[in-house]
Amino acid sequence: MRALVTVPTDGSPAAARHLGEAAAAAVAGDGPAVLPTGPGEDADPALLGPVDDAVAAVVTTTGSTGVPKAVLLPAAALAASARATYARIGPPGRWLLALPAHHVAGLQVLLRSAEPAAVMDLRAGFRTDAFTAAAAASGAAYTSLVPTQLVRLLDAGGPALDALRGFTAVLLGGAAADPSLLDRARAAGVPVVTTYGMSETCGGCVYDGRPLDGVTVTLEPDGRIVLGGTTLAAGYRGAVSDADRAAFTGGGFRTNDLGVWTDDGRLEVLGRADDVIVTGGENVAPALVERALLAQDGVREACVVGLPDPEWGARVVAAVVGDGLDPDRLRATVAPQLGHAAPRSVTVLDAIPARGIGKPDREALRRLLTSGAGS
Repeated sequence: MRALVTVPTDGSPAAARHLGEAAAAAVAGDGPAVLPTGPGEDADPALLGPVDDAVAAVVTTTGSTGVPKAVLLPAAALAASARATYARIGPPGRWLLALPAHHVAGLQVLLRSAEPAAVMDLRAGFRTDAFTAAAAASGAAYTSLVPTQLVRLLDAGGPALDALRGFTAVLLGGAAADPSLLDRARAAGVPVVTTYGMSETCGGCVYDGRPLDGVTVTLEPDGRIVLGGTTLAAGYRGAVSDADRAAFTGGGFRTNDLGVWTDDGRLEVLGRADDVIVTGGENVAPALVERALLAQDGVREACVVGLPDPEWGARVVAAVVGDGLDPDRLRATVAPQLGHAAPRSVTVLDAIPARGIGKPDREALRRLLTSGAGS
């Protein structure tokens, strides 16, 4: 068995660098396994204590279902993830950390960097000017962002856009990115690479719809995505439900996401299975409705949920963020192409509720829309 140590982070460069050094030692077998914690967080006592010798890190999820879980990441899986990433995006190089270090995506930036990563000071949150300055000073070849960050940098333009163009690759993950955002970024010369994965797969393991080397992707008959291969976690630590424990089965991880294969052999993720809205006996994937809304002028963000309805079982409702938006006009514009999936109402908000590193918090949005917030 191997010792496990808690490594706190507070958004500062010094704390992130310390975590990077400790995690690198753990992967190399020269130090104890690490349990990163975020600003103001205390490690759950149930997670402490020795771990299997193969484990290098214990990372907590952002709680997509509302219940965060602690994931056991083997050193071999983390190393395989780094090798496969470079095989896909380019030669080893320096990375710029713009994400919370204690999440799996941030930890991976620290571990993948061919030299000590450049680290933004995130104690005051993500700022486009700080990112621009850090990118210019670091000479980093790679960075990893979530869609909200990319939108802000594109909106800032000027030096911020120049900074994005200067990277060899900008990995984009953490939440679904709408096609219009990707088109905008690529048209501006930003080398965006979309990633799909989770803590249970050492972060992103499918790039631009194609599995990394050593990664397997299969779809169950209902479209459920099952991931496996060299980047797979060793399971969970601490108390989890039987259903969560059973997700690690047959040498793979049965996600709660639905997907399809496109005609050119790429994986298209449709969203979480438990986000599917059943309205009038028809299934509606929120991601498809969100894409239609995001394609409209002025819409920067969109999130779709189902609310209880006595006639339809659930009604499809949408929240959008943008300037000068007319909710009724938006609904009328997308309704012809969406049919039964069209939102029955559209609400304009200043911001979509979020959790973790930018994923929409659908449950919080349901509560917000039920309360009648927005316009």
